[in-house]
Amino acid sequence: MSTFTTTRRHFLIGTSTLAAATLGAPAILRAQGAPIRLGTLTPLTGAGGPYGPVMVTCAKAAIDQINKAGGVLGQQILLTSEDDQTNPESGVAAARKLIDIDKVIAIMGTWASTVTTAVAPLCWESKTFLTTTSGADSITLLPHQGYLIRTQPNTTLQGRKFGEFALELGAKRIFVMAPQTPFTQSQFQSMKAVVDKAGGSIELLVYDDKKPTLRTEVDQAIRFKPDLIVAGGYTPDTSVLLKDLFRADFKGKVMGFGYAINQKLLEALPPEVSNGAYALSPSPAAGSGAYQKVVDLSKTANPDPYTCQIYDHVTLIALAIGKAKQASGTAIRDTIKQVSEVGGEKVDNAVDGLRLIAAGKPIDYQGASGPCRFTPRGDITDASFRYEKVVDAKLTLVKIA
Repeated sequence: MSTFTTTRRHFLIGTSTLAAATLGAPAILRAQGAPIRLGTLTPLTGAGGPYGPVMVTCAKAAIDQINKAGGVLGQQILLTSEDDQTNPESGVAAARKLIDIDKVIAIMGTWASTVTTAVAPLCWESKTFLTTTSGADSITLLPHQGYLIRTQPNTTLQGRKFGEFALELGAKRIFVMAPQTPFTQSQFQSMKAVVDKAGGSIELLVYDDKKPTLRTEVDQAIRFKPDLIVAGGYTPDTSVLLKDLFRADFKGKVMGFGYAINQKLLEALPPEVSNGAYALSPSPAAGSGAYQKVVDLSKTANPDPYTCQIYDHVTLIALAIGKAKQASGTAIRDTIKQVSEVGGEKVDNAVDGLRLIAAGKPIDYQGASGPCRFTPRGDITDASFRYEKVVDAKLTLVKIA
């Protein structure tokens, strides 16, 4: 069994763990070279804190499975994990450590768009590959030279889905309330295009997400006479917003991101405050082989989209290294899009995929988050969305589409 030492900012699979992981493997599969060093940079604390720890647990478990099967290219994978605290400055400091001290060739799992935007230049400048669950359109427009992919749908697509669902709910006057983030404007413009085309009205108010109350902003929103308010923030400020909407006796519908209107938020609020709210999020490929593996590895009955995505990050990177027959950020960049090729043999895990690659066969990785195919800029090409409604302080499924 491997050991996994946890501190507030540092998760490490040590070299002693690597040796233990190979004891049961055939001699031909045991690691011969230096370990392949990978890192995760996730929000273990801060607004993204509900997601980062289980993401790391899943990444570690997926790597343990690869190592027990012999690793990649006869080398074990050494994982170092850091906490970005859902904060760009902390994220940059942690990324510098991963790159300069831990010498990782890839960083996986950045969550907040502000963190990814701050960290990405460090990665492409050092030829460190970066995989992210962030959605801001601006991220893949950066000059990243191919050293970045994301498994999260971009905010243009997300905004369109928000607008379409708002109209489906019968809304004609929509008021969007959001903090200033890298995706606020692009998502709003995408939503606005859908609503305008349908003859509706939509307005945006950007608020300070550090304020203890948003009652003034809520009063401004209510003067617009909306039949639906979009809560565009993270869990802490969305909690404040929902409480102030309840106090203002707002009778319309509320809709927000699935990463903000989540079970943690619902447990912290009185049921009457959150009941009836809708949540939208990219949907994992529930029922797929990879999704079931995430259920088993994360020990979670209904793993969130980000845990599914980081499982895909680990798998894609391992397969890319195997395909390239070289462990480097540049090798990952050059081959990662080749391990989910149309017409290849379908696989849902790294161990099976690596065996096929070693046999010279093309593969088509089918991920826990869906088909893992990417545009030249690194955007995911397709995704389903999960629509939920809060009923009695629990999220209930409306549809997946």
